[in-house]
Amino acid sequence: MRYSRILFLVVLLVAVAAIAWYLTPHRPAVSDVTVYYTKDDGASEIPWTISVRPPSAGESAASRLQYLVLYAASQAVAGPPQSVSAVRFPAGTRVLSASVDGMTATVDLSSEVNRNPGALTESGEFKSLVWTLTALPGIDRVAVRVAGNKIATLPGGNFELDEPLRRSDW
Repeated sequence: MRYSRILFLVVLLVAVAAIAWYLTPHRPAVSDVTVYYTKDDGASEIPWTISVRPPSAGESAASRLQYLVLYAASQAVAGPPQSVSAVRFPAGTRVLSASVDGMTATVDLSSEVNRNPGALTESGEFKSLVWTLTALPGIDRVAVRVAGNKIATLPGGNFELDEPLRRSDW
C-alpha cells in the first residue's frame, strides 16, 4: 500500500513536470543573426551573418530577445563593410534604444536619420531594418521612433512610419 502511494506520487510529479515543460515556450538559443542589407537597386537583400554572444547564465528569454533586437538593429543601421554595394542609413545615424512588446520590436533612431536621401534610399534603409528584425524568433513587425518621437514620415515624406512595419510592406 505504501509502495503504491509513493509510486503514484512519483508518477504524478513526473506528469506535472512534463505538462509544465510542454506549456513553457521554448526558443532555441540564437548564436548568430542574419542582417539584411538592401542592394543599391532597392529590389533585393544581401544576407550577412554575424555572431552574437552566447546567452548569459540566468538570462530570461525576454532579455535575450531584447538584446538580439538591439544588437541586430545596431548592425543593420551601421551598414555592411564598405566593399559591399548596399543602401546605407545617413552617416551618424545610430540606434538610441530598442525594446520588445509582444511581437513588435520598437527601435528609436537618432535624428541623423532625418536627412532626406530620396525615396529609394529611405525605403531600402527601412527594408533592411525590418527584414533583419523580423528574422528574429518572435518578431513580426517593427515600430520606428526618431529621437524618442513617433513620427508620420521622415522629412522627405517618402516613407510612412506612423504604424509598425512588416516584411509584407515591401
